Amino acid sequence: MDAMTVGEAARLSGWSARMLRYLERGGLVVPRRSRSRYRLYGLLELNQLRSLAELRRQFRVEIADLAFAARLRREPDLRAAVETWFAGNENALEWEQRKHERLLAA
Repeated sequence: MDAMTVGEAARLSGWSARMLRYLERGGLVVPRRSRSRYRLYGLLELNQLRSLAELRRQFRVEIADLAFAARLRREPDLRAAVETWFAGNENALEWEQRKHERLLAA
């Protein structure tokens, strides 16, 4: 399959050209570029777009959620900060649960 423009890829994939550019900004589907900087989509990118649509449908996730998940994979400092936040909140949730149990027992 020859490389295709963003318009051709949009037509074949069912995504709009605008959405393809948004997906690229989020790092989800990144086409290669021509010498004159035009986006070039091939079979790999079309398959990524099809599987992305299926992932969204199957798990009911938004593009922004997937873009954030991609960021977590690319940015170790962000991933560590989020994991630390979750770990700290697990203790807070336990404390709240115990507090409510004590109130109910009283």
